[in-house]
Amino acid sequence: MSKSQIWHVGIRRAGIGALAALVLAGPAFAQDKVRFQTDWIPSGEHAMYYGAWGKGIYAKHGIDITITRGYGSGDTVTKLAGGAADFGVADLAAVLTARARTSVPIKTIAVLYNESPHSLFVLKSSGITSFKGLEGKKIGITPGNSHRFYFPEVAKKAGTDPSKIVWTNMDGAAMAAQLIAKNIDAAPFYSIHYYYINKAAVKAGQEILPLPFVAVGFKIYAASLITSEKMIAEKPDLVKRFLAATKEAFEWAQANPEEACKLHVQRFPEVELDDCIGSVKAVMAFVFNDHSKEFGWGKESPERLKFSWDTIAVANELKPDFDYKQAIDTSAVPK
Repeated sequence: MSKSQIWHVGIRRAGIGALAALVLAGPAFAQDKVRFQTDWIPSGEHAMYYGAWGKGIYAKHGIDITITRGYGSGDTVTKLAGGAADFGVADLAAVLTARARTSVPIKTIAVLYNESPHSLFVLKSSGITSFKGLEGKKIGITPGNSHRFYFPEVAKKAGTDPSKIVWTNMDGAAMAAQLIAKNIDAAPFYSIHYYYINKAAVKAGQEILPLPFVAVGFKIYAASLITSEKMIAEKPDLVKRFLAATKEAFEWAQANPEEACKLHVQRFPEVELDDCIGSVKAVMAFVFNDHSKEFGWGKESPERLKFSWDTIAVANELKPDFDYKQAIDTSAVPK
């Protein structure tokens, strides 16, 4: 073979190699941009999302994701309904209530916490030891917060008059500090936040006592992934890929909590690594358990869904004959 022939063969091979590289790199150029809003400040509870973003898990599924913090479940539902976000995290109570009252076109597409971690945090020094006797007490709250949706039923079970609670609206980021400073008597938190909030309280000479809602038999669905009906109808493949990526994010964070938290802390240095790891481990108990073994990650059981609806409907004085099943569609959850 002449030098000229060798040169032309080389060019052809180089061209084929470049073409192959472009084909392989194709998905990187065809990624869907997704705006994802959580339900709260970016504590360790959300390390699986932010960590997976840094790890490239969403990108692997063809998703160019941007994650923003939330200001309570009600706010996330409102943002999605207004088109300010594509997917979000919101308590099932916020979704059901919004649909039952105003027909908001938002649906839960995966159940995250199949048991409720809702609780009130109080200071041990306050003398409050249960939900009984909270009349006249000041409880911090964010607009649309699911704790307030549920609290009337919790209070009634404890023998407390929910109409005599003083609710004080505030930013979620200020809640723990206001409690520790004794400007409010109680604050609503998921029990998974106990580790880092109590650590802050101890530094101030106080100690946190969590009052879990499950103590009065409150085992219902809580945090869920949500999107709009328009997204489900127009981009079903994106919904499937988003759910597959998020499922992988949870499984990865469960197996690698320290790695997930290190990536999370890189993005949010105000979050301490041990706090983050404590939160991630606590979260997983509400996600991977006997329920998930029986029904699968992200899926609901008809019985618990009905109990959740009945509880939410009573707590929020919703019409009991509302078809609550229209608010949830987990058909795109990976099997």
